[in-house]
Amino acid sequence: MGQSLVKNYIHIIFSTKNRENFIDENIEEQLFSYLGGICKNHKCYPIQIGGYRNHIHILCLLSQKITLAKLMEELKSHSSKWIKTKDAKYSNFYWQNGYGAFSVNPKQIDIVKEYIINQKEHHQIKSFQDEYLQILKNYNIEFDEKYLWI
Repeated sequence: MGQSLVKNYIHIIFSTKNRENFIDENIEEQLFSYLGGICKNHKCYPIQIGGYRNHIHILCLLSQKITLAKLMEELKSHSSKWIKTKDAKYSNFYWQNGYGAFSVNPKQIDIVKEYIINQKEHHQIKSFQDEYLQILKNYNIEFDEKYLWI
């Protein structure tokens, strides 16, 4: 085969350290935009970015030119440095160590996009921890919960 043809939709989820509620109305739209810019710079075109208070969801098309691990390093390190410059109240901002990344069927893109758009409403009735545990269950991912939240 003479061409490398790739189309990987990825739903990425990560949280603030200790799930602290740093992502407030003052910074959320700027943060989502900043994260989108990082994705674009790496040719990982963002489809939807959102989240609520203590976590982020990114639905993007993963480029064949960067590994998922490298994209996560870029997203977390650059956005963490950036947010600390925005206000003194963000001076202790950090992301958690890990992340979740889940493949998305192209036919499910609109469903995941709507799910991300509706994070504020969704989290009026379900915590981030419960949400994340449900996603892990849906994908049949084995995990040790003592390491999940560090």
